[in-house]
Amino acid sequence: MSQTISIIAIASISSLGNSPEKVWQNYLSENPCFSTQFLDHQTTKVAALDGDSLSEVEALRESDVKYKSLDISVLFAMVASRKAIEKAGWGKGAEFGINIGSSRGATDLFEKHFQEYLETGKAQTLASPTTTLGNISSWIAHDLQSNGPEISHSITCSTALHAVLNGVAWLRAGMSDKFLVGGSEAPLTDFTIGQMRALKIYSKSEEQYPNRALDLDKKQNTMILGEGAGVCCLEIGKKENALAFIEGIGYATEILEHNISISAEAVCFQKSMKMALENTPISEVDAIVMHAPGTIKGDLTEYKAIEKVFGENVPLLTTNKWKIGHTFGASGILSMEMAILMMQHNQFIGVPFAKAQKQMKPIKKVLVNAVGFGGNAVSVLLSL
Repeated sequence: MSQTISIIAIASISSLGNSPEKVWQNYLSENPCFSTQFLDHQTTKVAALDGDSLSEVEALRESDVKYKSLDISVLFAMVASRKAIEKAGWGKGAEFGINIGSSRGATDLFEKHFQEYLETGKAQTLASPTTTLGNISSWIAHDLQSNGPEISHSITCSTALHAVLNGVAWLRAGMSDKFLVGGSEAPLTDFTIGQMRALKIYSKSEEQYPNRALDLDKKQNTMILGEGAGVCCLEIGKKENALAFIEGIGYATEILEHNISISAEAVCFQKSMKMALENTPISEVDAIVMHAPGTIKGDLTEYKAIEKVFGENVPLLTTNKWKIGHTFGASGILSMEMAILMMQHNQFIGVPFAKAQKQMKPIKKVLVNAVGFGGNAVSVLLSL
């Protein structure tokens, strides 16, 4: 089935800001949105929320006594979801499904509860219910008073785009007319940073651009973590008020040789992109927002997969991770936001230190990629 899926609204909260205007202005700047924190026993570059966004999250926490005990990943998602449904005109109590995922869930709260347990031998009463993965969509449904299915899941760094796949499937199956989909992540904690250092993929650079995403000649891994959430409102059919349309979806899983491996030419990405482009000539794709986390192998294998699929017709290539870091389960939806903004403004936003690319035609179709540990690749083709 190939019914049109309309993206009615999209909203986010991240180091880029908490409104489309702030996000776009930050994309126009060549400065990354990184700050320095003391994590994992040393100073660390991260992409944390800006002051206005953090104030909005804290105001939400203080607005209801029940929200005081929630993890910030839940609050991030609630802030973005409120904005999205307001833009979509759905309103509280409307009939729509929810699928908001997270790679690691209640990271900050889980680590705090576990540390307290190690120190005292006792767990807090709300330790379990506030750290379960389904916690995110359940609280959003409560906050929005929605009527419809609530789904949470974790498929590592492709989580948000898998939520988009799920929403498309429910809509095309006729089981729902509207779906709120996305991802949320708050991974800026000691243990999470420590895990990334253990994998030897975290950036040690003090340069202007410490995350060298899409620098295919880099000699060391340069991934930096960011935090945030993004959601979009999907409706079945071609709606007049749509921001963009989902023209194709693709997915594939890598045959793993190692826990974090991906093949030299990212076969999973080749398959997912070909599936998403099944009904679209490759010459019509104007740009690709790559997953490109800033690791040597991750960036290069995805690029090789694109070359395999597009041959001599490789479109404009970009990523947002040099600017906002890797937000794990939320990253795919933030990449979709970037793609939609580029189409709306008809302006390609490239990577300042990567090979120069010139926009030669209007940006009307953009492919968005995401992949995570386990080789779960997703590609979503967007169009105006």
